[in-house]
Amino acid sequence: MTIDPTLYRGRPEDRRIDKEERCYDLLDALGISYERADHEHADTIEACHAIEELLGCAICKNLLLTNRQMTDIYLLLMPGDKPFKTKLLSKQIGSARLSFATAEQMLSTLDITPGSVSVLGLMNDTEKRVRLLIDRDLLGDAFLGCHPCINTSTLRLPMRDVMEKLLPAMGHEPSFVDLPWNPEET
Repeated sequence: MTIDPTLYRGRPEDRRIDKEERCYDLLDALGISYERADHEHADTIEACHAIEELLGCAICKNLLLTNRQMTDIYLLLMPGDKPFKTKLLSKQIGSARLSFATAEQMLSTLDITPGSVSVLGLMNDTEKRVRLLIDRDLLGDAFLGCHPCINTSTLRLPMRDVMEKLLPAMGHEPSFVDLPWNPEET
């Protein structure tokens, strides 16, 4: 994967696709400073490791999940290198068995495609259909690494601003979960 070795501050000077531009508009309107790395498509955590080095922060894993009946949708933010077992999360939140949302659900709820799922997509959830879940282990990080609704750029956002400015502005109150680092031991 090719990564522009420059760490940029703020929005790009060139025009980007609308959903990416809306992310920068929201962050700028809220007074949230951010750094940005531009790169080829990075749609897996493994592809993001070089980007993490440039940004100086970990990129979190963003999973869009749904229950078996497809009536409840959850966005889970967790450390990128932490393993995930759906049954452990299902038990914590009192939900029927969870599975990964379809590409159609990603597009209809967050205006995001697979590989680009991000907390910033919640700005597109105007019907508040998505319930935000955050693994408590992320809260100790100074920064949150995430895509601006497209996986050809990655942002470094101050965690404090995410919790105190961004989430309230998007109207999504998080629920916190405690997922194990070694799910085989539970």
